Amino acid sequence: MTPALEPLRRIAAYAVATDDEGRVLLVRASAKSGTPGIWSLPGGAVDHGEDPNHTVVRETAAETGLSVAVTGLRDVLADMRSLPHRGVTIHTDRLIYTVSVRGGTLVDRVGHNTDLARWHTLEEAEGLKLRPFAAAALGLSDAAPDLRPDVPPTFPSFYAYEGPDGLHRAQRFAAYAIATDPYENLLLTRISPGYPGAGCWHLPGGGTDYGEQPGTALIRELVEETGQEGRLIELLGVASHRDAASLGPEGYPIDWHGVRAFYRVVVDKPTEVVIHDVGGSTSEARWMPLREVAALAGEELTEVTADALRAAGLI
Repeated sequence: MTPALEPLRRIAAYAVATDDEGRVLLVRASAKSGTPGIWSLPGGAVDHGEDPNHTVVRETAAETGLSVAVTGLRDVLADMRSLPHRGVTIHTDRLIYTVSVRGGTLVDRVGHNTDLARWHTLEEAEGLKLRPFAAAALGLSDAAPDLRPDVPPTFPSFYAYEGPDGLHRAQRFAAYAIATDPYENLLLTRISPGYPGAGCWHLPGGGTDYGEQPGTALIRELVEETGQEGRLIELLGVASHRDAASLGPEGYPIDWHGVRAFYRVVVDKPTEVVIHDVGGSTSEARWMPLREVAALAGEELTEVTADALRAAGLI
């Protein structure tokens, strides 16, 4: 049992780097952290408005002394962990990137949250106390399970706070689907009036719930938003967009930062599209032939939709 703790959410990005000998780069948490002595992948929290690709490069350099370049997206994971000594439970959406090392020298960081950076073979890493997400990313056994709440705490799907400039800020992680059927159609939704991107075609999906894995959230959202049951096929990519003064139904400008994972989904038995959230952000949803999707003008699509369709080779 864990006591009632304040729920927090964050987005973070991490690096999987290997050397010529096949060893993986790991960092050790110091006594200043919430998990002293535990090893993990280098990385950390995505700052407001920051592209996660930049986060993983910046954080790896800070924690290890090495300069890296992102070569690919490896996985997207989510987890909860409770830190009773800090009075919080944290849900973290973790973006795992493959990187290559461009140069630099490993450094020890006395007085920081991580104090050592070392290369380890996978066999050596198996014998270390690893953070669960790092073990999962490397295909190793979970040697240091996190303390978790008995049930996910209540946390709003939309949460804005006042930034240092006085403008409200919101950072949100979401999952969206490139959902196709056996008849070469793509499932699209249209954004309702009064919401950012009103009138544009968008992908089905939305924000993940506290404690929820993005793939699970996406399949749930697909049913709730359009009535379609789909199969998750693969992770296609992650898009990061910032609108410094987004105006929506709240009625006041919000410095909005959205980080969205998009997946390929197959709907084997498409049905009539039904919008269950009447009066919400979706005004229309329909199956659109792929040839019509390819002919849509850029201004008819939201940014994340255009990014995802390009990644899938559909436009």
